Amino acid sequence: MSDTPDPAPADGVTAATTTGATTIAPTPVQAGLRGLCPRCGKPTLFAGWARFADRCAACGLDFAGFNVGDGPAAFLTLILGAIVVGLAIWLELAVGPPLWVHMLIWIPFTAAGVIGSLRIAKGAMMALEYHNAAREGRIAPPAPNLP
Repeated sequence: MSDTPDPAPADGVTAATTTGATTIAPTPVQAGLRGLCPRCGKPTLFAGWARFADRCAACGLDFAGFNVGDGPAAFLTLILGAIVVGLAIWLELAVGPPLWVHMLIWIPFTAAGVIGSLRIAKGAMMALEYHNAAREGRIAPPAPNLP
């Protein structure tokens, strides 16, 4: 196997496995929710709660070559942050609880929301990278100047 991720299937729906059988690749949402390999659809994407496996045990897709980075955590923090701020403002205007009640509610809510959603977001981001054939540091060469 190479060090770079295998290319995505041409049609984005079917993929040939190492056994030669054709399988239907999961959508990014399915891959994120169930931890499915973006190529073969087997539940081999994660080796821990939010840690990717090195490669798919079923089809051999090298997960190490993909780089989702901090994108999923950043998206979740921003999205949940906006929701929490909106709910905290609503609670303050509706009930007016003391500050300690806000901290008791919103700190655990935010932490649980981000940690609980991180696996789903990372899996979906990995599947999107695979389906869109995204690669780190790849820049298209400039078009040649035609006279």
